[in-house]
Amino acid sequence: MAYSYADKRAGLSFGLGAYLLWGVLPLYFKALGAVPAPQIVAHRIVWSLVFLGVLASLWRRWPAIGAALRQPRLVATLALTASLIAINWLVYIYAVLSGHVLEGSLGYYLNPLVNVLMGTLLLKEKLTRPQLFAVGLAALGVATLAVGAGTGLWISLTLAASFALYGFLRKVAPVDSLEGLSIETLLLTPLALAFLFYVQAQGTGRFGAYGLGTDALLILGGAVTAIPLLLFTAAAKRLPYSTLGFLQYLAPSMQFLLAVLVLGERLTFAHAICFGLIWTALAIFSVEGLRRARRARSMAAKGLA
Repeated sequence: MAYSYADKRAGLSFGLGAYLLWGVLPLYFKALGAVPAPQIVAHRIVWSLVFLGVLASLWRRWPAIGAALRQPRLVATLALTASLIAINWLVYIYAVLSGHVLEGSLGYYLNPLVNVLMGTLLLKEKLTRPQLFAVGLAALGVATLAVGAGTGLWISLTLAASFALYGFLRKVAPVDSLEGLSIETLLLTPLALAFLFYVQAQGTGRFGAYGLGTDALLILGGAVTAIPLLLFTAAAKRLPYSTLGFLQYLAPSMQFLLAVLVLGERLTFAHAICFGLIWTALAIFSVEGLRRARRARSMAAKGLA
């Protein structure tokens, strides 16, 4: 697929915006530490629908949303992506609230490498020897963490797999970012509302229990959720998947620094080895990607000469 200069420039801006916002997200969830993770996710879904409804009205996108809803295959794809992003949200919020931001950042460091494996398994793409070596290093890093400090490893693997598959399906789904996210949120909202009504009826709901500050943060979750996802899906439509993979390093790097320097999480020896191997694998993968891109441009230029 060919990308114009204007598309790439806009996509880069959208991608940087998305990953910068995701990079500071742990601070937002820490401020909601008194609210259980499932309730935070449910509120994110409900208030996201309100926020997206306002955007759809302002941008006059309801006809496009209605047209997308009349495509059963597309709706089925978006139902799957909605499930994947809901799982990703739930696991990540749990990670932040339980003091596992390091494992969360590792999950998103693994994401580009999972994308490579998906390309190999789903698209039958072939890996070069350096890429195979990089994937092997990443696997060794994961194994090291599993042996040395593996209590939160499931968080890393779940986040990496769910978001890689979400990004892949949203890239190939024939729907714009606002329409797709609106339909995903619409599909999740009945379950979210039912859950929130249930916990409020049981007296365990946290909305209204901790004052206006907490309620305002829960409502703000709609914009906090929707804006970076809209930016991400817009970037995914305008950038090569490899370029999007490079941008993915920004958010976990910020989260890693927040975990160690601000939130006081302990960096164990197993963590240090695992992150070292992952960073080495990413460096090899990045250099190899640049080398292959230069070779492709050189061959194209010779073909045009």
